[in-house]
Amino acid sequence: MIKSIKIRLKPTKEQEILMFKSVGVARFAYNWGLAKWEEMYKKGLKPSKAKIRKEFNNSVKKSDDFKWLYEVSGQITSQAFTDLEYAYKNFFNKTSDKPKFKTKKKSKKSFYVRYNALKFKDAKVNIEKIGKVKYSSNYNIPQLDNYFNPRCHFDGKYWYLTFGFEHSENKAKLDYNLSIGIDLGIKDLAYVSCFNKPIKNINKSVKVKKLKKRLIRLQKQVSRKYEANKSGDRYNKTSNIIKLEKEIKLLHRKLNNIRNNHLHQTTKMIVKLNPYRVVMEDLNVTGMMKNKHLSKAIAEQKFYEFIRQIKYKCEFNNIEFLQVDRFYPSSKTCSSCSSIKQDLKLKDRIYHCDKCGLTIDRDKNASINLANYKIV
Repeated sequence: MIKSIKIRLKPTKEQEILMFKSVGVARFAYNWGLAKWEEMYKKGLKPSKAKIRKEFNNSVKKSDDFKWLYEVSGQITSQAFTDLEYAYKNFFNKTSDKPKFKTKKKSKKSFYVRYNALKFKDAKVNIEKIGKVKYSSNYNIPQLDNYFNPRCHFDGKYWYLTFGFEHSENKAKLDYNLSIGIDLGIKDLAYVSCFNKPIKNINKSVKVKKLKKRLIRLQKQVSRKYEANKSGDRYNKTSNIIKLEKEIKLLHRKLNNIRNNHLHQTTKMIVKLNPYRVVMEDLNVTGMMKNKHLSKAIAEQKFYEFIRQIKYKCEFNNIEFLQVDRFYPSSKTCSSCSSIKQDLKLKDRIYHCDKCGLTIDRDKNASINLANYKIV
């Protein structure tokens, strides 16, 4: 099983310049490859990673105008074409949208690192063409000849290195009497069948509310400055606007980190109970996001990320992960007598069974039904 690790890098100014150049080269190669791919399609040819890479090496790299490509690792451009081919495969398999050109403003600042040149020693990691970069980590990084898909990326404040390596399976003893059902919600993040209280919604905490309030205030300031510096149909970006936009970006980063950390703490807490299985509903998150009244709250709860984390953590700990059909009546079914209440409405937050008299929180009832789910 492949385990992934993320460590923080502490490059010098010279190393950071090379890192930003590597990001630029990766973006340039991807965009060049995308344009060439579309051009070959229009001509009726069948494009491929090998054809595009060959033409790039023979035409672009040998040109005097592109000597700056040699300042960084050659593996960066090669991997960019591999990523492009993978993006098209996902598009044709209808698992993602059509590949788009990467922009300097919006695209993720990342680049591929040569896997067999990656060496860790004395709290420094050797990265091809960049040199030995200091890093900090709480992980015990194994000394291996090869690492899986190493990438450097910049999140607006710090540089990080992510990579994977083969790891032996975790043989923790599972409790075969414990099946956990999880019902995700908006008011609270989740109801877990074996917990008495729901897992809180981190977006309702004082800290997050203050950060969101500050974010709104800064966004209004930027909007006013854009209007004040407008000349005709053109908006002029001043130094103060650039400063405010950087502050806004860092606030978004901080909020995202708080939410992700909350999800990691929650999923880790659930997995550490060592159940033999975890059951959840197969939520249509994309469809839920179309609801204009709830889309923002759903986006902030990060349902997709929660499911992704619990899924890979269950796999890593040999716990069975099961997603039941999205039309399974987990909320309408009584967890005591199994009778179904057909007239249950969304506004009914307390479930009252007319048959056995059970009165319970609607979401708690759903989580218990999920935990007791039996495959027919």
